[in-house]
Amino acid sequence: MAHIARTYHAWRGEPGGGEYKDIPAFCKSATTEDIATHGYLLTPGRYVGAEEVEDDDEPFEDKMKRVTAKLEERFAESARLKKTIRQNLTGLGYGA
Repeated sequence: MAHIARTYHAWRGEPGGGEYKDIPAFCKSATTEDIATHGYLLTPGRYVGAEEVEDDDEPFEDKMKRVTAKLEERFAESARLKKTIRQNLTGLGYGA
C-alpha cells in the first residue's frame, strides 16, 4: 500500500513524493490524447500494459509440469497447516 501511495503522491507532484515515472504493468500517466486514442475508455490495461519478461527458453509443457507440481506441493502444505491450526484452536477450546 505504501508503494501505491508514494507513486500517487509523486504523480501529483507533492512534496516528499519523489520523482514520478511510468512503470510497465503498474502505473502510467496517460495524456488526454492517449485516452482519446483508446476511445476514451479508462481500462487500466490499455495504458499500463504488461511488464516485459525475458523468455527463459523452457518449453511450455515442461514449465506447466513444473509449475503444477509446485502448486500441488503448496496445496499439500496448505492442508497440513490447516489441520495443525484447527488442532491448536481445538486445544485452546475454540475448535469446531
